[in-house]
Amino acid sequence: MQPDVLIVGGSHAGIAAALILARARRPVTVIDAGLPRNRAASHSHGVLGLDGVSGAELLKTARQQLLQYPSVRWLHGEVVDAAAGGADVQVRTADGQVLSARKLLLATGIADQLPALPGLAERWGSTVLHCPYCHGYEIGGGAIGVLGGQPWSAAKAGLFAEWGTVTFFSQGIAPDEDELAMFAQRGVQLESTPVVGVQGDQPQWLEVVLDDGRRIAQRALFVPALQTMATPLVQQLGCALQESPLGVLVEVDAMKQTSVANVYAAGDATTIGNITLATAEGVRAGIGIHHALVAEDSTPTQ
Repeated sequence: MQPDVLIVGGSHAGIAAALILARARRPVTVIDAGLPRNRAASHSHGVLGLDGVSGAELLKTARQQLLQYPSVRWLHGEVVDAAAGGADVQVRTADGQVLSARKLLLATGIADQLPALPGLAERWGSTVLHCPYCHGYEIGGGAIGVLGGQPWSAAKAGLFAEWGTVTFFSQGIAPDEDELAMFAQRGVQLESTPVVGVQGDQPQWLEVVLDDGRRIAQRALFVPALQTMATPLVQQLGCALQESPLGVLVEVDAMKQTSVANVYAAGDATTIGNITLATAEGVRAGIGIHHALVAEDSTPTQ
């Protein structure tokens, strides 16, 4: 049976949307490559009622519950092509399967692009972080670094002072007078010598290596990871994009419809968020898609 909806991406937004549609008794196929954005993090925090549970465990439970609905089909695979035209959408997987449906939801997420400094990627999700709301509490009020390099980085340094004693590494973009005043008020230290890498094998601290040879021990280093689309499907389909402080996002309306007919998007690709916000995005997309399907089914055929 051809599904009403294809969902590409089986993380929090994709599963949330699929659950709404399954409960509306709509046939849904979820295609997932098994690479959630938060796979490097050992625990997830700030999720109501599930604080501290690993992201992998959250997804495992959500997937098991979703698959109790008989109208849901789950495919493990990578979608490499997508097209929309007329009344249908179509995707092709890396192993050659071609699937079509009335609606397509892109819950493919984003890829985090870290600054090109040695040692960052290996520590991503442990001592190199990007979200203080997800990881800041566990740092325990110690010395933490905030890496600059973006025009808005200095303005964020005062926020991070909630979670520790902050050193702001400016990376060549000097704070302005208002930002320096905020640094003084919030106890933020300014380090103008460029960071050239990070070192250290301990799970709860690292050393920030400066261009002059100094090494500064930190409990964690927060970095301005820029966002890019995790797959080329958005560009293939021609969905409009919009700029955000951290990179591009898919442009959607209130019901998560993109600029392309029958194509929807939800999750990290449409908002700067976390697990809770991505889940909410998926719920809204599921409702929006269901409303659209009902409207089409209610239109008399000519």
